[in-house]
Amino acid sequence: MNYLDIVGFFGAFLTGTVIGLFGGGGSILAVPIFVYFFKLNPIIATSYSMFVVGSSAAVATLININKKLIAYKTAGIFTLPALVSVYITRRFLIPNIPDILFSFKDFDITKKMVLMLFFSFVIIISSVLMMKKPITESITKTPSQKNYGLLIVIGLAVGILTGLIGAGGGFIIVPALVVFAKTTIKQAVATSLIIITFNSIIGFSSDLSFFKIEWDFLILFTALSISGTLIGTYISSFVRESTLKTNFARFMIVMAAVIIFKELTA
Repeated sequence: MNYLDIVGFFGAFLTGTVIGLFGGGGSILAVPIFVYFFKLNPIIATSYSMFVVGSSAAVATLININKKLIAYKTAGIFTLPALVSVYITRRFLIPNIPDILFSFKDFDITKKMVLMLFFSFVIIISSVLMMKKPITESITKTPSQKNYGLLIVIGLAVGILTGLIGAGGGFIIVPALVVFAKTTIKQAVATSLIIITFNSIIGFSSDLSFFKIEWDFLILFTALSISGTLIGTYISSFVRESTLKTNFARFMIVMAAVIIFKELTA
């Protein structure tokens, strides 16, 4: 085991901690770790990410059931359209995207590059929305009707996102639940975990006929991630909501910058 493997497995633990703390964001770490430390093909990396993130989110969900923070009706409305779109994206869209989209002189625009840069773009947009204080302040001061129609649309979009880049979508789900379902940030975190669990399971299952899974490696990585999730979920009980939201957004921006740098300098 070389130093990259050691750092990568520590990243597995950190991935779970992030999921437990923020109700998502684990894929923001897991996908780059698989690609840059373990040198996996990005498509396989996104598949592995769904297994790791889904397993860790499932453990955190079991813990949150006892805390009674999960909005089950909202989770169901969000999850059903997401499951449909993640299955279609993973089963039919991804396998038909060419490895090289187009070339300019000696520079190839590859599927890997486009997916990773798209990943970064979505992360940045979500983090900016999370850091806009007037949005959350207006939610807490002005009660308004829940917008389940928009939740369905966003659920479809999150499913496509999960299928494309292996992201559970917590960095979209959490702000969407806060803004459109009028949950608190901690309720949104808990509810997002059950949504991520089902999205990730369907996405990973769709890949089983396409890839040969290295189960020993994947289970070890997942076990480390789950241990981090337990710690992250415990810590989240002692963190202020405003602090949680702001740190989540800052973390996402840093990871997006790292991914963009790696892709453009490769």
